[in-house]
Amino acid sequence: MTAPEGTPARGWLCRPGFEDLLARELAACGGEARTVAPGLLAGNADARPPAGGWAFAVADYPQLAPFAGESVNALGGALADWLAEALRGETVDAPWPCVFTAVDGVPGLGRRAAAVERAFHEKLARRLGRVARLAVGEAPATPGRARGLFVLLTGFETMFASRDAWLGGQRRMADDPGAPSRSYLKVEEAYGLLGRQPEPGELVCDLGAAPGGWTYSAARRGARVVAVDNGPLKGGALDHPLVEHLRQDAFAFRPRAGQAYDWLFCDLVEEPHHVLRGIVEPWLAGRWCRRFVVVLKFGRTDAVALLQELRAPGGVLAHLAPGALVRHMHHNRDEFTVAGEIR
Repeated sequence: MTAPEGTPARGWLCRPGFEDLLARELAACGGEARTVAPGLLAGNADARPPAGGWAFAVADYPQLAPFAGESVNALGGALADWLAEALRGETVDAPWPCVFTAVDGVPGLGRRAAAVERAFHEKLARRLGRVARLAVGEAPATPGRARGLFVLLTGFETMFASRDAWLGGQRRMADDPGAPSRSYLKVEEAYGLLGRQPEPGELVCDLGAAPGGWTYSAARRGARVVAVDNGPLKGGALDHPLVEHLRQDAFAFRPRAGQAYDWLFCDLVEEPHHVLRGIVEPWLAGRWCRRFVVVLKFGRTDAVALLQELRAPGGVLAHLAPGALVRHMHHNRDEFTVAGEIR
């Protein structure tokens, strides 16, 4: 078992196919990186993350240590040795994330990662049994910094490992047969960004609700929903006792005088600036909601330029919702999820 040539480098993980956009986001923040595997970029440590974290990065690893080995046991054993040495003088007395993943696009690499993980745990258990028993095989659901072990296989004989990571909060969500559309998964994933979800008795406005995936998501949690859309609701959102369906235009809808919603939902197939000017800005400026989850489509616009607009010091988010997060989530396509609270 040997390490590939080169020293540990800073690395970033994103959805495969979005490497160029992540590289441009990093460059705008003083960094330089190149693609080394599908979804994985490596580069210098100069990139300073914006407030709220990266949009396109699923993870930011301060140091990725490279490994190479011809067999599962060689990879798993050397990783256990490396971790044991790194833990010298460090006390582990609480559960810690121990996450093994594989880059997309390589058939069978996911199974290889699982086999390396088993080999690693077997050797770690022999060397550091108590530490091994405290390992948790999932990353934290909420965004932020985490310390543990994060392993990424890039080939059958190559992998990288890091003790630390900044995690963006993206994660795959489970489907629900009652949801009328797969867009339901986008709002379910977004709750993790805010660290909370609609609660019983709260009031939600869902602009552009049809066919009702987001409306269903809130109503199934006991929240009351005003679903605004000229189109029909379907599935679990149709005729739900907590849902009021208003057949109106989402851009023209306004709350009653003095009314404030606990949540604003919006996932419209519209040009992003039209949504920003027509919905986000008036709703935030009027303080018509307390929290918001909005999807902005960037398929026909410059995604990085849009990102810079959203992060601009004089923009509506910085002024009225300074903690708002902008992410390219697991269930997003060519779009950002923007989630935050109005202060």
